[in-house]
Amino acid sequence: MDKKTIVQAGLSVAALAIASLSISSGYISSVVSWMAIATLLASSLRFVTLIGELNFATAAFVGLGAYGAGVMLTIFEWPFIACLLFSGVVAALVGFAFGYVTLKTKGPYFLLIGFAFTEVVRLVYTKIDIIGSNSGMVGIFPPSYLEPYYSSFAIAVSGLFIIALYVIEKSHLGKAFTGIRDNDQVVLAVGINVHLTKVICLTIGAFTSGIAGGLTAFVNNVISPGDFSYLLSTFALAYLKVGGEERPMGPILGAILLVLLSSISLLFGGADHIFYGTAIIVSVLILPKGLIGLIEQIQFRFKRDHN
Repeated sequence: MDKKTIVQAGLSVAALAIASLSISSGYISSVVSWMAIATLLASSLRFVTLIGELNFATAAFVGLGAYGAGVMLTIFEWPFIACLLFSGVVAALVGFAFGYVTLKTKGPYFLLIGFAFTEVVRLVYTKIDIIGSNSGMVGIFPPSYLEPYYSSFAIAVSGLFIIALYVIEKSHLGKAFTGIRDNDQVVLAVGINVHLTKVICLTIGAFTSGIAGGLTAFVNNVISPGDFSYLLSTFALAYLKVGGEERPMGPILGAILLVLLSSISLLFGGADHIFYGTAIIVSVLILPKGLIGLIEQIQFRFKRDHN
């Protein structure tokens, strides 16, 4: 494991969090928070691709985390940090059960099940009056002492979780994940329980998505079922494809760029759905390895030309 890279990443996250303390505009602060959360969401989606699966249930886990945090804060009046941790735990528990049942399927079948699961969970929210049904939940605010610095907090939390995902990816467990993606029969032959290992990967991804949901609830202050439809998974897929999924930095680049461009488009009336769909098509056709692949290609040519 490259400890130097981990230290550098940690210092970069700390620097970004400290730099964001100077942001005073409410809208700009929200955009920075959305960027941080989007990077975490895209990274959680990429993490599950280590086992060769595209997790379209990501939006469901984000919603479970957001509603979990909202319920614990507004109804049970739990402390802020406890609510945020609960958002990850509830998503992980559901993710484990979901994965245990569904990860016996592969490829498009698992993707379609994830899509259906997301829509079922969203419809359940609309039938529960205690969480506001179609109207949604309101009053999900971070503590007053943290509210002016919430964008810095979101950057710090998202950054730490992304680093944690990287550490897991480079560990022996992470090698088992990628081994399953490359050839699950070989992994099975060396005595590793393939199904349980895949479930563990999905559970870690679900926990991370749940934390992203908790962060989202506290930055938006209001959540509704429509916020967690399959479109959210589509947005995460756009971040991943535009940035590139072969490197951990890919989804980070894609998320920052697309959230920034999307925020600009909102000033002119917005066209988010068309925008993200177009981004996926263009990236697949023109940049199959995403922005990170383009950057690496430019670096390679630069070194070749100067050697």
